Amino acid sequence: MGFIFGMLVPAAFSQTRQTPKQYIERYDQDAVAEMLKSGVPASITLSQGMLESDYGNSKLAKEAKNHFGIKCHSTWTGGRYTMDDDAKDECFRVYNSVYESFVDHSDFLRRNRRYAFLFELKRTDYKGWAHGLKKAGYATNPKYPELLINIIEANNLDRFDKMEKGDLKALGGSSKDIDDNHVASSGASSGGKSTSGSKTSGKKGVQMSDNNIKYVIAEQNETTESVAKRTRLGRWQIVAYNGFQKGQAIPEGTVVYLQPKRGSFKGEQTEHVVKNGDTMWKISQQYGVKLNRLYRKNKLKKGDPIKIGQKIRLK
Repeated sequence: MGFIFGMLVPAAFSQTRQTPKQYIERYDQDAVAEMLKSGVPASITLSQGMLESDYGNSKLAKEAKNHFGIKCHSTWTGGRYTMDDDAKDECFRVYNSVYESFVDHSDFLRRNRRYAFLFELKRTDYKGWAHGLKKAGYATNPKYPELLINIIEANNLDRFDKMEKGDLKALGGSSKDIDDNHVASSGASSGGKSTSGSKTSGKKGVQMSDNNIKYVIAEQNETTESVAKRTRLGRWQIVAYNGFQKGQAIPEGTVVYLQPKRGSFKGEQTEHVVKNGDTMWKISQQYGVKLNRLYRKNKLKKGDPIKIGQKIRLK
């Protein structure tokens, strides 16, 4: 998916061109709102949108509200816009609003396995994201990372990556309500304090563990598919981040991580004393530490039994 604005700006559309400053003021709130939901840095969303749509001046952006050049593909059931690109009469997606284009862009990244490693980066690492997009094959232009980075740094877009929900009202653009049930991101934290530990609770929204990992609590009759749907993640992500099986039922009250677990526990506790009913997987879920790392830290092999009273190192 290379940037295509160079082909889309005939003279007729150059009379009232939108400037970079105007683009940012118009869509900064949308980009931050989507970052808080998806984990895609606002600076990346804005810079890609600015690059791909020629700052909102391309014909595709004006007529289809498509700011990222996303094509229809076989699964698209919405509006269609036909134009010449790499081939003649290619089909592009049509959106009801630019914000819908932003949402579809982040969903495209989140649901495509080849971009999964990006969500392990901090959302403030815009350089890592820019180079990672090129590495994953988002664009063929070898200078794509530099183009994004230049736009970000020239316009100070990285300031938006540090923002939280409370900052939204101070921004321009159209107001977007942030539904906590859909705020699910990998690597999305900007380093803020954890709000809760990895314990079950009645809260249905996204919570932050003591190991700085976002999670939800499984509701009644949940499966990997239902959690993926309500958190806008791919099913494979729910399976991979938690060690589940595809399609398995998840007991009500189970902690379900929405980001990869860490290599060690970042909280104060250094070890866990095994209780009745504990397994290495349960300990892994409780503290948000990768299961293979727990085995390694404790010089155990996968499947080795553990005993009540045994001390399991977390760091």
